[in-house]
Amino acid sequence: MVRSGQDPYARNKFNQVESDKLRMDRAIPDTRHDQCQRKQWRVDLPATSVVITFHNEARSALLRTVVSVLKKSPPHLIKEIILVDDYSNDPEDGALLGKIEKVRVLRNDRREGLMRSRVRGADAAQAKVLTFLDSHCECNEHWLEPLLERVAEDRTRVVSPIIDVINMDNFQYVGASADLKGGFDWNLVFKWDYMTPEQRRSRQGNPVAPIKTPMIAGGLFVMDKLYFEELGKYDMMMDVWGGENLEISFRVWQCGGSLEIVPCSRVGHVFRKQHPYTFPGGSGTVFARNTRRAAEVWMDEYKNFYYAAVPSARNVPYGNIQSRLELRKKLSCKPFKWYLENVYPELRVPDHQDIAFGALQQGTNCLDTLGHFADGVVGVYECHNAGGNQEWALTKEKSVKHMDLCLTVVDRAPGSVVKLQGCRENDTRQKWEQIEANSKLRHVGSNLCLDSRAAKSGGLSVEVCGPALSQQWKFTLNLQQ
Repeated sequence: MVRSGQDPYARNKFNQVESDKLRMDRAIPDTRHDQCQRKQWRVDLPATSVVITFHNEARSALLRTVVSVLKKSPPHLIKEIILVDDYSNDPEDGALLGKIEKVRVLRNDRREGLMRSRVRGADAAQAKVLTFLDSHCECNEHWLEPLLERVAEDRTRVVSPIIDVINMDNFQYVGASADLKGGFDWNLVFKWDYMTPEQRRSRQGNPVAPIKTPMIAGGLFVMDKLYFEELGKYDMMMDVWGGENLEISFRVWQCGGSLEIVPCSRVGHVFRKQHPYTFPGGSGTVFARNTRRAAEVWMDEYKNFYYAAVPSARNVPYGNIQSRLELRKKLSCKPFKWYLENVYPELRVPDHQDIAFGALQQGTNCLDTLGHFADGVVGVYECHNAGGNQEWALTKEKSVKHMDLCLTVVDRAPGSVVKLQGCRENDTRQKWEQIEANSKLRHVGSNLCLDSRAAKSGGLSVEVCGPALSQQWKFTLNLQQ
């Protein structure tokens, strides 16, 4: 309970006052597609053990999570709900919920973090199927049956619902797009990608068909318990939170399983802008350590693109990974090259001729084709981290390329507009180099620098090199560091 005068965001980084106002069984909109509401599910589905870990969670949010599981699920499909209290300050946070039928509470005697806490819950589970949920969720109508059906049909499937948004400020429940799948950039930070036109066509007009996804968000998924164990559970050397969804996603795909998002399953989740708890050594260090472990075990030589995107990660110790490497060998897992070619071909791999790659950033804006083609001007647009119009490469031949188009300076005088033209070998109008610790792009032929000062009126230009912020550019990946 938040006392009068206290910051309602202080403890949980969401508006706890709004959370506390809500009924534990509040009504939420049914965000499923109409076809889902008419669909009949198998009657012989297996029961599941629901594992929810928490640390200092708001009691109202945790209670609503538990109640929504019980109220929105057929009773015979919920074997138990296992709450793993990861050493919360007040043991009563979980103990009180242990009085609810089917709820068991396990309390850690020290802080273990998400991964080890989930494994403890999974080890204690009595059902043959595991369901992992975060502690600030609300399950929607018939959320469970579609997930269980996919796993019952193939035990190597790891399936996730569409994750609806519970607003962190007012707790409004908003349906999420059913056109998304999980992905990442070379910095290995999770992001949502829209399905490609080819993927939409492959669904043959079925808007509720399961979506193959390169990655899951990690907080909410269903998995066969024995398969979870065979596949190596979680990396128990990962700490607190972060990187575990990356690691389990690589492992599932590379070792013979698959990941799916099931559109007929909807679960709301409170998305926060920052973590409410502390990380030993800082959240950035913990995330980098966990991510390095995943990269070193699963990404083969492609891990170097991660280090190019996040150079500071090289300085973060990641511990002993021998047991995870042995697990990969024992399971005869495929190389990361296979994953890129067969699971995530949308992730562009830098060419061996590239010395820098990705978005060309200037603050929160990025160099953008603005949808223009040959002989069109370029400009800047807010960075969207989706590649496309904002994906560029600086090659060893000193070309700044987008597809088969290159940045071209037609007139070598200050103020000259930069255009997109077809790349031509040895065309001096298309030669660029990075200067000043890779923070600027200088046009070789004119000795002028790429500048965005006139971007709003006439596109980018070249100007006399100087300290102006409009000349500061940085690629997301510098491959020669």
